[in-house]
Amino acid sequence: MDVRIQAVHFEISTRLTDFINKKADRLARRFPTVTIFDFTLKVVKPETANNKEAVVKVAAPGHDEVVASKIADSFEEAVDLAIEAVERQLEKHKEKK
Repeated sequence: MDVRIQAVHFEISTRLTDFINKKADRLARRFPTVTIFDFTLKVVKPETANNKEAVVKVAAPGHDEVVASKIADSFEEAVDLAIEAVERQLEKHKEKK
């Protein structure tokens, strides 16, 4: 499992990195075919309340790439929402097979 985290225009804290790794681990246990997790975190329009964006890309051999992008008040919340969206998409792929 390969977890890549990119923070655009800010320094990522170790607490946030640990949180993301924990979420990726949980998703990898549920969907063992997933090999690559790519997280991109960025601040959008700093003057607004919901200004933290998380983009999650998940790749598995033999499957299409699954992508979810969510905006929330905190990066943790945005990552949670994006992971839930990715889980739903992976479930749909699983049901089709």
